[in-house]
Amino acid sequence: MNKTPIWLDTDTGVDDAFAILAALWSENAQLVGSSSVVGNVAHSKTFVNARNVLSYFGHPEIKVYPGAEAPLVIPVQDAAFIHGNNGLGGVVLPESTADKETVKAWDAIYQAARTHKDLEIVAVGPLTNIALTLMKYPDLDRYVRRIVIMGGSAEGGAWTPCGEFNICVDPHAAEVVMNCGIPIVMFGLDVTLKAYMDETDMRDIAAMETAAGKLFTDCMGLATIVNSKRIGKKAVAVHDVLPVLSYDHPELFTGVMCGLHVETRGSITLGRTVTDIWSECKFPRQNAQVILQVDRERFARIFKDILLRV
Repeated sequence: MNKTPIWLDTDTGVDDAFAILAALWSENAQLVGSSSVVGNVAHSKTFVNARNVLSYFGHPEIKVYPGAEAPLVIPVQDAAFIHGNNGLGGVVLPESTADKETVKAWDAIYQAARTHKDLEIVAVGPLTNIALTLMKYPDLDRYVRRIVIMGGSAEGGAWTPCGEFNICVDPHAAEVVMNCGIPIVMFGLDVTLKAYMDETDMRDIAAMETAAGKLFTDCMGLATIVNSKRIGKKAVAVHDVLPVLSYDHPELFTGVMCGLHVETRGSITLGRTVTDIWSECKFPRQNAQVILQVDRERFARIFKDILLRV
């Protein structure tokens, strides 16, 4: 069976690390390249983290291309209080010995799209790199089949009352992506906060004698504290894993087609992902599939099985 070529764009923090792992082990998706972007922590750290995570999981040959160091318009924000000052919850991984790429992410993404022609972009951080690719290469829509993102929310926010972190970090980039004409699949907080590891799952993972299990246990401390308040019990969400896992297990997820845009001007609503899911006043175009539900029990079992593999 032919695998779907995917490009993984990350702001490598604690959950991004396991999105990378899921991509490496996917049966239906082939990771053909990756890029780093500012987000959870500074780009200088997300670039290093992506390289080191790939090396830690045994694949230093997967190249990481450096991307945007700042959003398109607004000042930089980060989420170090969740991901730790280094982005990996304080865990220090061995330095990758792979050659450092100097080609910029937007050029590398476009070249990969031209090469594979049915490429799908999986973006689990702010969408700055993807927007810059679209702005520099307006024919990208000829070569990319879908853009699958972790970000946004149909119902509300967690970074602000209206907005989710990845979108709020660069709402202007996100709106460029939503309007690009390429089909969008959005895994937002509506579904990702339901895809958590509970206390029993975390005990199971802590008992694993694998590199992935150890990394999860060691790096998720701060995220567990923050997520437990949001979820209402001791638990940690692994947001960024969902878009990748959907290639192997689409049956876990359900969603709806709708119009999707991003608020870029509001003083209170900046970064809100606006959908017409529940509205009779519809946008003229349904540009996105918004995922709303996940089979959490099966998701947890599958995710733990991935952690046992390396």
